[in-house]
Amino acid sequence: MKTKLITPEGYKKLKDEHDHLWFEKRPEITKTVTWAASLGDRSENADYTYNKRLLRQIDRRVRFLRKLLPELTIVHYSPQQEGRVFFGAWVEIENDAGEKHVFRIVGPEEIYGDEKGVISIDSPMARALLKKEIDDVCTVTTPAGKKHWYINSITYQKAFAKRPSEDKNES
Repeated sequence: MKTKLITPEGYKKLKDEHDHLWFEKRPEITKTVTWAASLGDRSENADYTYNKRLLRQIDRRVRFLRKLLPELTIVHYSPQQEGRVFFGAWVEIENDAGEKHVFRIVGPEEIYGDEKGVISIDSPMARALLKKEIDDVCTVTTPAGKKHWYINSITYQKAFAKRPSEDKNES
């Protein structure tokens, strides 16, 4: 079961995707399907077939987003989080070999697409890091065995403009 947490930035991105698909992309594709259908024989009409398929994909994604968005809990920064790893933290870790990684702990819906440098709160690494402080050792069990990581820094993105519609989903 996925955790139903999301950062304010992640929520805005999903909401903007929904609005773009519903208010811009879908009406545009619907016009194209209507035009293609008016040409007659639909069985050999590539415009009709392609755009009808695209319309189904858009509708499927919109249904998914409409079901998902109300279920999500937006987690805003809190000053009590400072100094420890919690949801939304940017964490820099390092192992004994000197390998360094920097990533942000976010909700499972935020790790897809073009996002780089993020890991899901449900991942073993994120679970191992939770509530740890700078200079703590984090042990993560991987298929290759146990790995030890040291926490070098923890930062939070403190400001993000709230939208009035987000207030009902806050934690």
